[in-house]
Amino acid sequence: MELSTLDYSFIIVFFSLVLGIGVYVSKKSGKNSSEFFLSGRTMPWWLLGLSMVATTFSTDTPNLVTDIVRTNGVSGNWVWWAFLITGLLTVFVYAKLWRKSNVNTDLEFYEMRYGGKPARFLRKFRAVYLGVIFNVITMSAVTLAAIKIGGIMLGLEPWQTVISAGLITVTFSALGGFKGVVYTDFLLFFVAMGGAIGAAYYLVNIPEVGGIQALIEHENVAGKLNILPDFSNKKALITLFIIPLAVQWWSSWYPGAEPGGGGYIAQRMLAAKDENHAIGATFFFNIMHYALRPWPWILVALASLVVYPDIASIHEAFPNVAESKLGHDLAYSAMLTKLPSGLLGLVLASLIAAYMSTISTQLNWGSSYIVFDFYKQQVKPNASEKELVAVGRISTVVLMVLSAGLALALQNALQLFDVLLAFGAGTGLIFILRWFWWRINAWSEITAMFASGIISIIFKLTPLGPYLFAAETGVFPDWAEYLFIVGITTAIWMAATFMTQPESKEVLRNFYKKIQPGGPGWSKVVNEAEADNVEIINTKEKWSVPSGLTAMLIGCVLIYSIMFATGYWIYGRTTPAIVLTVVAAISGFLLIKAWNRMKDHIL
Repeated sequence: MELSTLDYSFIIVFFSLVLGIGVYVSKKSGKNSSEFFLSGRTMPWWLLGLSMVATTFSTDTPNLVTDIVRTNGVSGNWVWWAFLITGLLTVFVYAKLWRKSNVNTDLEFYEMRYGGKPARFLRKFRAVYLGVIFNVITMSAVTLAAIKIGGIMLGLEPWQTVISAGLITVTFSALGGFKGVVYTDFLLFFVAMGGAIGAAYYLVNIPEVGGIQALIEHENVAGKLNILPDFSNKKALITLFIIPLAVQWWSSWYPGAEPGGGGYIAQRMLAAKDENHAIGATFFFNIMHYALRPWPWILVALASLVVYPDIASIHEAFPNVAESKLGHDLAYSAMLTKLPSGLLGLVLASLIAAYMSTISTQLNWGSSYIVFDFYKQQVKPNASEKELVAVGRISTVVLMVLSAGLALALQNALQLFDVLLAFGAGTGLIFILRWFWWRINAWSEITAMFASGIISIIFKLTPLGPYLFAAETGVFPDWAEYLFIVGITTAIWMAATFMTQPESKEVLRNFYKKIQPGGPGWSKVVNEAEADNVEIINTKEKWSVPSGLTAMLIGCVLIYSIMFATGYWIYGRTTPAIVLTVVAAISGFLLIKAWNRMKDHIL
């Protein structure tokens, strides 16, 4: 396809602004490691919230949603919509705890919560495991989406896309650090959202689709519209709704939706001005991420079922795309080729923005692990601030090169999402409990991490998995695989917890004194400290978790009702749309009251 001068103008101006921001903040960002990775902990909630939204709007996200909608319908998105519960638990319970910890990375938490060699091993291992291996895999999925977009829309070879997109991203990431990432995210958010909404509006109204009414009545689309799964379809109900809502949200670790917070979400909470800014940022992110942002992608995915009903039709329209890269996720890029001049440039800029935002965040976050949790801890504890920033910039470049190489070997984003989800299965409960139950120790996490990974590899990459879990021929139904991984992993780490020694009194008391987690899970530690005349309670603050859980439940009602209402307004189903809008308004009012009670607890 040919780009016009106007299209190129949009893209060139956008690139210039992004690089300009990176250069502008580079001097201050390079002053010390705190500035480079946390921007001096001075960020306001609205800027951090926008940054979280921009970061999770990646080039692979609309592709993933398109793949889900074309394969399982709109209701298939419950596989990630269920993580809203995790997100709001982070907002109303864990955000203030993370900000109180004042650590540089969430991995530094390990040596604050646990002690001795196991804690040091856990921090070092996860710095490499998450900061390098897991991070590279995640970035490769994002880069794979960029490769597919470049191939479909611009006819670029994979290596051409990787070099052109990656070079600019790694340049401003290495120069600007965290501040550069957050400042550019502000721009990237509006460009990305504008492009997504503009594309959805135009593509739903092209002649082949015929407008929203014709779209929802089309035979290829009518069976895909339900927001809730078909309750008469047992398998769909279990896999797309029951497992995500009943098990997956608390049991699985996944980047950006970690139970108890973590990763780049924790990095932004740690960079906030104070606890209230950390809470405000994460709540704003969850509203935008779940309630509003998916619908433009969903509409394009539904429209693609009219224009390209199957993979064969995509291949026929784009014969130059390698068969190894073909998949339903390609339909999103295929639809964008139908955009007119001007809007095409804006949408391409928005996709570039989505790519750059996610990759820059992953690079800075992964680099922070390498610098604080590996290099400074294991290699050179007395390294100067200038040296730490230099290592941060070098590791940023290395991570980009590794992820680009892996992206060239991948085929499908949904496959990777399933594998990543399985690798974290069964570990999530630890991340929730470790703040509020004294008995969790370093061996709990070490055991869970290895058990989940090993069991996932056995089920995913050996004949045992297909033998045990297959739709028709397996010993168990295929949807039981995830439950088995969760159940076995949980049983193993619980056994390890009680078979190993608890953390020392000194470690537990120091943690309690700093964080003040409260609750019955720490009563043994508090009572023993009082008996030894050691004062570890230093605040009159009430235990805010009950209020936080109430706010979490009300927040779920608020955001899900907004999400449902938006869908029904788009579908033209006025009655349920009005009812859900009223429910959203009432739950919003109740949430404000619950939030005010939480603030009273903090004060």
